[in-house]
Amino acid sequence: MGKTITILEVKDKKGFNAFLKFPYKLFKNDSQWVPSLLMDERTTFNRKKNPALEFCQYKIFLAKIDDNVVGRIVGILNTKSNQIWNQKRMRFGWLDYINDKEVLEALLSAVEQWAKKEGMDEVVGPMGFTDMDKEGMMVEGFDIDCPMACYYNPSYYPLLIEQLNYRKEVDWVQYQMAASQPIPEKLARVNQAIKDKYKLKIVEKLKKKEIVRRYGNKLFQTINASFKDLFGYVPLNDRQIDFYVKQYFPFIDIRLVCFIVDENDDIVAFGVSMPSLSEALRKGKGKLFPFGWYYLLKALKNFEKIDLYLNGVSPLWQNKGIHSLYYVEMNKRYIALGSKTAIANPQLETNQASQIWEKYDSKLAIRRRAYIKQI
Repeated sequence: MGKTITILEVKDKKGFNAFLKFPYKLFKNDSQWVPSLLMDERTTFNRKKNPALEFCQYKIFLAKIDDNVVGRIVGILNTKSNQIWNQKRMRFGWLDYINDKEVLEALLSAVEQWAKKEGMDEVVGPMGFTDMDKEGMMVEGFDIDCPMACYYNPSYYPLLIEQLNYRKEVDWVQYQMAASQPIPEKLARVNQAIKDKYKLKIVEKLKKKEIVRRYGNKLFQTINASFKDLFGYVPLNDRQIDFYVKQYFPFIDIRLVCFIVDENDDIVAFGVSMPSLSEALRKGKGKLFPFGWYYLLKALKNFEKIDLYLNGVSPLWQNKGIHSLYYVEMNKRYIALGSKTAIANPQLETNQASQIWEKYDSKLAIRRRAYIKQI
């Protein structure tokens, strides 16, 4: 007698807790998996707290065999994205499943059916409510320590989804490099010439509160401007910007944040990085208590491994060599902090302007993919 797969839409607290806990069961013996901070996950799906849910609908589905959860998925209808990009797309995210094609097919089918009811003609993912959420399925780099801000998945994930008529839409790449390697002499000379020519300066010697006050909002406004033409990007509104400033800035170390500003103190370019928190989250199992906070605080003081989170250049300053300014500045800071390795945030493989890592001693470490299917 064959197995029976049941798909359930989550509509209560019990189901939501099962949704959050499933990866802990699936990856309990996988040393590469990095759990999300559970309090952040709960906030993400809280309609009163997450301003993105003002223009996003979502449905959570669980796959079960007998009474055991064997997969999960979230369908996301981002009306603002569809309006901006003139598309009829349903997103999917938070996709996890056992090594079983029928389970994956049942999960995706649940999202596809909802998409058809809403008049959509494509399903794409993994993506989140916004670009601040995790996106992209790993297709290369399964042996690399995954940054906490990115999805981790085992190698069977892409093998199965590609058997279900999902094809590549875009890829993101992540470079890994020696963090304290010498700064290329040519880059140092060019950077000084760029700063002198355009009268730019690097923000230094400010306390965290002053940085938040002066540049917190400006950072995300610059992100909106510099990311607006990138795949699926939806500009953040004022409520979202305030939400992310409050969520992320308390954890930053000002030594790992670089703002390059012009004569008017407006942000020209930015780079935001943090010590790797992956191992701390593994030890704390995604919780702050009883000991998770201790592991996280300890990790925030360990600069051996660095994760780069956000970087960009204002459109007004692109194609002027500005990218290399903040990369070199961050390189200097990693040297001063004794960092050994750094991994860049996912960047679209087609966004050649941001691929300065190729000029360093680096390697393409992780490749992530968004899949799409016509329905």
